[in-house]
Amino acid sequence: MIKNTYWICPPVDTGDVCPVFSKSVSVDKVVETARLSVSAVGVYEARINGERVGDFILAPGCTSYRTRLQYQTYDVADMLKCENTLEICLGKGWYRGRISASDAEINKTPGAVIAELIISYTDGTKTIVATDDTWTVYTSRILLSDIYDGETYDSTAETRELGRAVINADISKSPLIPQEGEYVTEHERIKPVRMFKTPKGERVIDFGQNTAGYVTLELDAKEGDRIVLSHAEILDGDGNFYNANYRGAKAKLEYICRGGHQTYRPHFTFFGFRYIRLDECPDGVTLDSFTATALYSGMKRTGRITTGNEKVNKLYENTLWSQRGNFIDVPTDCPQRDERMGWLGDAQMFAKTACYNYDVKKFLEKWLGDLRAEQRANGSVPDTVPNFWLIPKSSAAWGDAITVIPWQLYLFYGDKNILKQNFDAMKKWVDYITNDTLEEYLWTSTDDDKKLWGKHYGDWLALDASYGSYIGATDIDLIASAFYAHSTDIVVKAGKTIGEDVAEYERLYDNIVSAFKKKYNKLQTQTECVLALYFGLTDDREETAKQLCDMIEANGNRLMTGFVGTPYLLYALCENGYAKTAYDLLLQEEYPSWLYEVDHGATTIWEHWDGIRDDGTLWSADMNSYNHYAYGSVVDWLYSVAAGIRPAAESAGFKKVVIAPVPDKRLGSMSASLDTVCGTVRSSWRFDGDTVRYEIETPTDATIIIDGKEHFVPKGTYVF
Repeated sequence: MIKNTYWICPPVDTGDVCPVFSKSVSVDKVVETARLSVSAVGVYEARINGERVGDFILAPGCTSYRTRLQYQTYDVADMLKCENTLEICLGKGWYRGRISASDAEINKTPGAVIAELIISYTDGTKTIVATDDTWTVYTSRILLSDIYDGETYDSTAETRELGRAVINADISKSPLIPQEGEYVTEHERIKPVRMFKTPKGERVIDFGQNTAGYVTLELDAKEGDRIVLSHAEILDGDGNFYNANYRGAKAKLEYICRGGHQTYRPHFTFFGFRYIRLDECPDGVTLDSFTATALYSGMKRTGRITTGNEKVNKLYENTLWSQRGNFIDVPTDCPQRDERMGWLGDAQMFAKTACYNYDVKKFLEKWLGDLRAEQRANGSVPDTVPNFWLIPKSSAAWGDAITVIPWQLYLFYGDKNILKQNFDAMKKWVDYITNDTLEEYLWTSTDDDKKLWGKHYGDWLALDASYGSYIGATDIDLIASAFYAHSTDIVVKAGKTIGEDVAEYERLYDNIVSAFKKKYNKLQTQTECVLALYFGLTDDREETAKQLCDMIEANGNRLMTGFVGTPYLLYALCENGYAKTAYDLLLQEEYPSWLYEVDHGATTIWEHWDGIRDDGTLWSADMNSYNHYAYGSVVDWLYSVAAGIRPAAESAGFKKVVIAPVPDKRLGSMSASLDTVCGTVRSSWRFDGDTVRYEIETPTDATIIIDGKEHFVPKGTYVF
């Protein structure tokens, strides 16, 4: 594709209107193969004879555009006729939309497309149609389209020719790479459950499920009728439409109708929503006129869980929906407000759960390529990837995604190439911390660095600091030093796995652990105890675990942890003899808890434990997402501890399996399955009176641990 093509731009500035590039192609022989390769500075839709090419929504996807810009190749042989029109419509997308406004070098790059159609005939000849200055440019009916702001489409607009395309030699072809990630495609279709009027008199439609995607319209209308939709995740305490938490994202859809029956769906944007408000709408529309379409990367579902507690089942389903809505080509924090960034901390915390729920190998490998591309010369990494906000700092637990996620992918999929690709970057991250500290063998910072929006995010959104604080009460240097140890430990294990000499990092790890235990021998918060236990940073595990349990019990069997402590909380308890307390937290329904959200109508995971309070009031609109998967990380505990399914320590990729379920009568039953690279693992248990019945299926050799007794078994099905 790169050799024979040029980047082409419109001959004039089209403003917000999306341009269309067009080329006529004649075919007068028998076609053997035809391949169309396309990319864009922006996002594109390609069509041949009016028919869409492929099903990739928002192609070419979201990457670190300075060095990585994907192109896609489609088989179009069946689409060709004798006379053909090839069209490519160009939108702003991530590259040139408001989402990248902070990065002028990216955002101000002119919109452009590049394409090559290679037609091979049965007689051995070829026709090559490449983008150049013979293409014609037209206006489209898309008058505005932006990731944050939505789309305006006028089906009555007259398209007009703008002239010949202009070759832009200033745009480099060097960032172009073949498609690496999954295609973003349409998935679940969701019909609305009700249309109603709010106390304010607003006409609102409820789809019953918070999702990320868009609404498809199908209706009969008169020419010039307008449909204007606003989007929201929740209703406020009075039952009115509420989307102040979208901040600066307009999130509007405007469609101007032609006469007759018609369908429309957005082209170059998506929304996070459960509700739509009909700001303008012709008479006669019904619920059947609207369908919500979920949009996310094409991952294969691999994990399934059902328990005897319907609220826990709902928590699990909510986690699935939050993963879908935030896995739109990059692992984002939220899909609705003027953010939607690939935050490293959120991705690191959720990676294990993500691997259980779906096959995310290809999805996360592609994103790791962008993470490596964004790594700075000193080994630090930005807090978001791609770094559209040009964040200059690196935070503990966020930057550690560069070690944690490659290791997690290796454990699940057993592919050493993942470690080989990322090993140098993993070492550079640890080396960066080594050189960035005030105290040898710890990661400590200045007082200014410890302020909100300083170097680190602390235990983000923990509840144990003064009300309104974002960073919690846990010592920020303790968190940073704990993750320093954790990442160094991963580098050691990864290096040994791929045959690298890691003696230097083994010594470093021992010194970090020793320094940590010496300095942080008095733990003050739930998260401090959790990290010391889970990362093996305390000599007195029994006392530390008791301290953690006592703090939880003193708080009414409720957690106080934030983004850093929560993913490991139930593990720290179960691994140290407090499985009952772990289940107390799982099944807790008072604030703060996972089931509190379920009881308050959540259909996805909330960013804040109290996103909606008992009195109906809401957390500040400044930062209050209702589709934020971080706290959904509890689900990997359901798979790996409650159901007990995990890869054996010495055998990545589930070549050998450990199945060690931890039942609790209050849950009643648990049934989990996981499709691994070696086959499907199933683990079920249920209470029959006071007796627990187990049924386990393993596709490989396994260690089954029931009531503390180990059973070494070959593949098969077993009942205990």
